[in-house]
Amino acid sequence: MWRSTVGVLVTLALALLSIPRVTEAQPAGKVPRLGILAPGLPPGEPGRGLDHFRQGLRDLGYVEGQTIALEIRWDEHHPERWPDLAADLVRLRVDCMLAGTTAATWAAKHATSTTPIVMPVSGDPVGVGLGTGLAQPGGNVTGLSSMSPELNGKRLELLTAAVPGLAHVALLLDAGDPRRHSQLHDHETAARVLGVHLQPLEVQSPDEFAGAFHAALQGRAQALLMVGSPLFSEHRARLAELALVSRLPTMAATEG
Repeated sequence: MWRSTVGVLVTLALALLSIPRVTEAQPAGKVPRLGILAPGLPPGEPGRGLDHFRQGLRDLGYVEGQTIALEIRWDEHHPERWPDLAADLVRLRVDCMLAGTTAATWAAKHATSTTPIVMPVSGDPVGVGLGTGLAQPGGNVTGLSSMSPELNGKRLELLTAAVPGLAHVALLLDAGDPRRHSQLHDHETAARVLGVHLQPLEVQSPDEFAGAFHAALQGRAQALLMVGSPLFSEHRARLAELALVSRLPTMAATEG
């Protein structure tokens, strides 16, 4: 999805950088600074998306270090660091922030109410409090939505069609994702309609993946459904391996 949306993100970020700040005039010749909250480790899996973003800047004639400056902060697989990283970018007085995940966007929004923030893709930005509406979000956050609330129920419906007689589904949730409560609500609503029992399982790190699959099997789950999460997307190879070893039909949403 990153390749298809990178142009939109670059355009949004550059448009926001070009808007004069209300509190101060932009000095002539000043190089705009874009703060980036990036998940993972450089130059790991998320780094490829950042490479696409840099290429988008170059395509538009921006030269890093000359006509634009990037201040990049990586969470190093510790999403609990987002508040401190966001506060660091605010202290640097960056002109705009690009937050790589919904959790990072949430931290950035709490760190500043004036610096413009661009989010790549959020499943339900209104539901997690990033805006008051999709048409007119208000505040200082803008970006893209994948409209996940509508898709969550559809994924569960497709899973029941793929696994005949499916009655018990384990739902894997990211305990560090602020969307988990709304994700659980959406799936519970769909499960009631489909007559499926859900077994919610929360994990905080890859170390807990194996335990979650074991708990699903102990709970007699017939399939497992993973919600959209940067944690799950980043470690999808490990999760796929566990699904194969457990012989548990598994469906996943790819979303950061």
